[in-house]
Amino acid sequence: MSTSLPVSAPDTRLAALTAWLGTLGLVDTASCRPASSDASFRRYYRLDVLPALQGKLGATLVAMDAPPERENVPAFLHVAGLLREAGVSVPAVVAEDVPNGYLLLSDLGNTTYLSRLTVDNAPFMYSDALDTLIKFQLHSTPGVLPDYDRAFIERELNLFPEWFVGKHLGVTMTPAQQGQLDQVFEAIIANNLAQQQVFMHRDFHSRNLMFLDQGNPGVLDFQDAVFGPVTYDLGSLLRDAYIQWDEEMVLDWVVRYWQKAKSVGLPVNPDIDAFYRDFEFMALQRHLKILGIFCRLNYRDGKSIYMGDLPTVADYVRKTANRYTVLKPLVRLLDAFEDKAPQVGYTF
Repeated sequence: MSTSLPVSAPDTRLAALTAWLGTLGLVDTASCRPASSDASFRRYYRLDVLPALQGKLGATLVAMDAPPERENVPAFLHVAGLLREAGVSVPAVVAEDVPNGYLLLSDLGNTTYLSRLTVDNAPFMYSDALDTLIKFQLHSTPGVLPDYDRAFIERELNLFPEWFVGKHLGVTMTPAQQGQLDQVFEAIIANNLAQQQVFMHRDFHSRNLMFLDQGNPGVLDFQDAVFGPVTYDLGSLLRDAYIQWDEEMVLDWVVRYWQKAKSVGLPVNPDIDAFYRDFEFMALQRHLKILGIFCRLNYRDGKSIYMGDLPTVADYVRKTANRYTVLKPLVRLLDAFEDKAPQVGYTF
C-alpha cells in the first residue's frame, strides 16, 4: 500500500497533509483526490480507508486542509461539538493537527441537498432541515459564540457598495445616493438587531446540507457560526442563492417553522405577519452581502463560478425591497445603477 502521493512542487500544504496522513495508518494516501471546494481557503480531499479499518471507519474519510493564517480550525471543532451535542449530524473528527490546520473527518458523502431537491421531495427534505435548525437553535446559550452585532452586520452590508456597486457595476455613488443607501441599511439593521438571538449557522443552505440515509441532513461549513437573529438561518435556507422556490411554497415553510418554533419555546415573534417581515428583512440583508461576496470572489479571488448565481440573488433583493415602503429607495438605486425602468409591485 502506498504511503505517499505525487505532488506538484508548489503545493507544499498538500505534501505536508499527505505526510501527516501517512503517519496515522488509517488511509491509503495514494487514493487522495479532491472531494469538494467552496468559497473559502479550505480544501477537502477524499481518501480510501485501509481495508482492515473499513468496518470501523467506513469506506472513505475526508481530509480538510485549512491554512491557519486564513481559517479558524479551533472554531470548526468548537461549533462541531455544539452541533453534535444538539443532536445534529456533523462529521466526526477522526484525527487532528490543529497547529497546521489539518483534520481527518468522517465522510458524509457527496449528495448535497441541492443535487437532490425536486418540487416533489422538497417538502420532506425541508421538513428535515427545519427540524435540524430548530435542534441547533434550542441548544443556544449566550456568550458561547461570537455576537452578530451592529459592527458585524455593517461589515457584511458594506460588501454590497464596495464590490457589487463599485467593482461590478462600475458605479461611484453620489452623496445623495450614498445617503439613500445608508437609510435603507439602517432600516434593515434596526429590524434585525431587534430580533431575538439564537445560535446561527450563518450558511445554512442547500450546498451545505448533505442527504444521508439516516440522520438527515448532514450539516457542513459551520465554523463561522455566531449568536444572532432567529430568522437568519431560515432566510439562508428558504431564500437560497442556489435554488429558488415559488413564494407560496416559501410562505408555507416559514409558517410551519414558526408554528413548531413557537411550540417548543423558541423566541420567535408571536405574530406571523411580523415574523414574516423579520424573515424578509433578514434574508434581504444576507442577499446584499452575497451580491458583494460573489463579486469579490470573482474579481479578487478568481472564482468566477458564483457569478452565474447573481441574477437569482438580485431578483430576491428587488422583490423584497419592492414590498416595503422603507426599502423602496433600494429599488430606485438599483434602477439608476443598472439603468432599468421601475417595476410595479405591492407595498406593505
